[in-house]
Amino acid sequence: MPSPSQSSILLHRINAAPAASPALYQTPSSCPADVPEVVSGHHTYTVGPNQCCSAVVQHIEAPASTIWSVVRRFDAPQAYKHFVRSCRVLLGDGGVGTVREIHVISGIPAVDSTERLEILDDERHVISFSVVGGDHRLANYRSVTTLHPSPSGSGTVVVESYVVDIPPGNTREETCVFVDTIVRCNLQSLTQIAENLSRR
Repeated sequence: MPSPSQSSILLHRINAAPAASPALYQTPSSCPADVPEVVSGHHTYTVGPNQCCSAVVQHIEAPASTIWSVVRRFDAPQAYKHFVRSCRVLLGDGGVGTVREIHVISGIPAVDSTERLEILDDERHVISFSVVGGDHRLANYRSVTTLHPSPSGSGTVVVESYVVDIPPGNTREETCVFVDTIVRCNLQSLTQIAENLSRR
């Protein structure tokens, strides 16, 4: 288990537009200042008046190549996402446009989710997917995950951001707290797996 000094999580809440405002673009400055511009641009979203977006940043003491070998597997998210019970590829061969269906564990307010791979950049370590169907409350969800070397010179920084509709009956804050918690748990799991792999 990594110590707090080896692995730390910083939540970077991106303030979405007020409820009455039109859609707007969130700028890359919403991400941590040490994220390279070529990467931070992927974390810019058009955010509607009934949407929220946020980002979770995780430092992992492992090479980007090791982390990427786990993250890039669109057909096997359960390798580090413990809320995923199973995954089945419905369309495609693992490249951009591939569609998967995941089933989640009990206790989560969802049954399944149909998701499409939007970006898979092996050179820059960028992966993105969008939710296109399923039985859940995260409508119009889109996620981007990027990896880059840590500014400290040790390890890798993983940034996962998202935009999602605010479900009826929920506030912007409640929605972000719920999704941030899931993303944070996923990245903590990824940290353990990647750091263990890097020690082999």
